[in-house]
Amino acid sequence: MSRAPSTFRQQDVTRAVKAVVAAGVGIARRGLSRLEAAAYIGISPSKFDQLIADGRMPGARRIDGRKVWDVRELDLSFDDLPRDDSGAAPGNSWDDR
Repeated sequence: MSRAPSTFRQQDVTRAVKAVVAAGVGIARRGLSRLEAAAYIGISPSKFDQLIADGRMPGARRIDGRKVWDVRELDLSFDDLPRDDSGAAPGNSWDDR
């Protein structure tokens, strides 16, 4: 029994995804969990929560009951953060806070 080449079955898609993962090819993800989003920005989850609360970072999107942060929105919000042009000496741990 032959099928048209443009017809995909779920099994075919699953097999293709498994092959990509086995080959070590990364799939760029657009949505991140809270912990991943905080790590992506380079801060702790609690600091990330503070930035969401004060509007400096975007809120999550909902996929059913799951909260997911959009990487593109994180990038835009990160770009809007102020730069530290104070000229403080690098390496001083008190200046990094």
